[in-house]
Amino acid sequence: QVQLVESEGGLVQAGGSLRLSCAASGRVFSIYTMGWFRQAPGKEREWIAAISPTGNTYYSDSVKGRFTISRDNAKSTVNLQMNSLKPEDTAVYYCAAGRGNYIKYERGYEYWGQGTQVTVSS
Repeated sequence: QVQLVESEGGLVQAGGSLRLSCAASGRVFSIYTMGWFRQAPGKEREWIAAISPTGNTYYSDSVKGRFTISRDNAKSTVNLQMNSLKPEDTAVYYCAAGRGNYIKYERGYEYWGQGTQVTVSS
């Protein structure tokens, strides 16, 4: 079992920045691909970023160039630095851990955090 806990999100103005963290406990963190998803009101949950155990990073087109995912295996944390935020980034953000190949899909992840709200005002 892996337990994931996201840091508190928040309210930020458009164009601003916010950093989310996700702390993992339980099994060995370094073997897992870590991903971030988000779910906006009335929409399905969507994948936005992932980082492999070796540090390879992947981004959805919607956040590429604005968001950066990173991990610290020694601290068992994964971070999401969000810059140039837009109102359409408003969502509940989830971190997830998995060992599958489908890193852009929910089925690629076994463990999920509880989610944290990010609101971007215009």
